[in-house]
Amino acid sequence: MKATIVDTRKLERVNIRGEGDPGVRWNGAFVLYGGHGTTESSTIVYEIEPGGRLGWHTDATEETQYIFAGTGELQLEDGSKNQVGPGSVFVLPTPMRHDLVNTGSETLRAVAFFAAAMFTQTFDNVMLPPKTHVLGTPNRNG
Repeated sequence: MKATIVDTRKLERVNIRGEGDPGVRWNGAFVLYGGHGTTESSTIVYEIEPGGRLGWHTDATEETQYIFAGTGELQLEDGSKNQVGPGSVFVLPTPMRHDLVNTGSETLRAVAFFAAAMFTQTFDNVMLPPKTHVLGTPNRNG
């Protein structure tokens, strides 16, 4: 067994957009997931430019996030709004519908850890690419 180390600064990000909602715009990359460096967890990195947001969605597994740059507002299905910024860590239990909005003037940068080797996220908006409501780890189909 060996440790897997990834320089996330070199990972190509996918530009994600929400069909019909120009505010849903972010860039993300899968770092590690089942069969690609892990056996029991998944990790992604993502960025949201000022004024953008992830889009309302629900994750199929518990998610922990760490914000390391920028500021934002974590919005939860119960109507609560929570300010987050560098050093913020938060846990989103399954299935908690949520959104994250960049409320600052710099790029919000974060890493998200999922408690499963494969997972899906179901978005309210159709996400482009790949023109679907469901995103997830590349191994999510098995």
